[in-house]
Formats: sequence, C-alpha cells, structure tokens
Amino acid sequence: MKRNLMLVIAFAGVILAGKVGITSASKPSPDLFNKENAAEPGAPQFAPPQEFSQAEIERAQLGLAISPVQTNAGFGRTRVLIGLGSYLVNGVGGCNDCHTNPPYAEGGDPFRGQPTKVNPTNFLAGGVKFGPFTSRNLTPDPTKGNRPAGMTLEQFIRVIRTGVDRDELHTQISPLLQVMPWPVYAKMSDRDLQSIYLYLSSIPHAEPGE
Repeated sequence: MKRNLMLVIAFAGVILAGKVGITSASKPSPDLFNKENAAEPGAPQFAPPQEFSQAEIERAQLGLAISPVQTNAGFGRTRVLIGLGSYLVNGVGGCNDCHTNPPYAEGGDPFRGQPTKVNPTNFLAGGVKFGPFTSRNLTPDPTKGNRPAGMTLEQFIRVIRTGVDRDELHTQISPLLQVMPWPVYAKMSDRDLQSIYLYLSSIPHAEPGE
C-alpha cells in the first residue's frame, strides 16, 4: 500500500514537472531581446522589463520592424522605448508626411496605388513647404551633440507641450509653431514623448531633399 502511494506521488511529480517545463518552453521570448537584434555583437539578453505590458512590447517590436531606416536601438529597456517611439512616429503620428521631402521613394507612393516605400535618404530631415512655413529637420544634429533637432529631451517635451518655436522663425506671425499639430501631440504622455525622442536620437542624420 505504502509502495503504491509512493508511486502515485512520484508519477504526479513527473506530470507536474512536465507541465511546468512545457509552459516555460512554450512562452515566446520577445525578439526585442534576442542577441542578433542587439546593437553590439554578443550583447547580453535581457528579460522583458516588468514595467512594460505585453501590448507595449508587441508595439515596440512592430515599431522596430516598420522603421524605414536602421536604428541604433541598443537593448533592454532602451530598445523597447525606441521601438515604441518608432511605432508612434511611423505607425500612428504620420511624421513622415510633413518631415520627409519627398516623403516616398520613387515608385513607392501609396497615394498612386504603389507599394509603400518611405524615402529613407531624407527621412525626417524636413524641407517640406507649407506656404511661408517649412518643416524642420528632426534627425540628430552632429553640430549639437547629435541630439534630434539639436534639442535636449526637456527642450523637446517643452516644444511639444507648448508649441513655442525655439528658432523664432515667424515671430511676425506667431511665436508658436504653425502647421505642426503640437496641440494634439501635447496630450501624449511623458513616456510617449520620451520614446519618440529616443527613436529620433537613434536614426541617422539626414538632409532634406529637393
């Protein structure tokens, strides 16, 4: 009797261990943290930071996949934030339409029924005319510490929150940015804006096209 009881307990233990093993093995590890996706060869793998939900990690993965230019995305928490920034810039905000000149590569204009291909050469470098206004270059400025549009994170958030034009290009019209939909983006969370800033920091410097 005792021997039979011991066999039952042992068998139950094997079944439980098998279930735990299957559950652990079947849970996918987000591609964001794979070595081959890290910025530096041999960079360590990181478990997903607990502060991010599965939905955020999925958006970050999509954001990195849809970026029209290669990013220096690093790994770990920063990589997730950069991915989220790309998701907001390229999948939600439509920044390319106003800040890339021309916005689409030859043969890649979706408004002409062509397969979409964003112009990577002049990506987010500005130069699009809107009457007296011209969209600004959002890419890292090598003359200002490679900061996006030459701004620190605090300056970037202030511009988006208030619309104040730091370059004061049209003070005769208004001290605020025109055309740029900052009143909408001002409603975004601090982490959203930080993510966008980190993404803009990670893309190559570019110059506007003709």
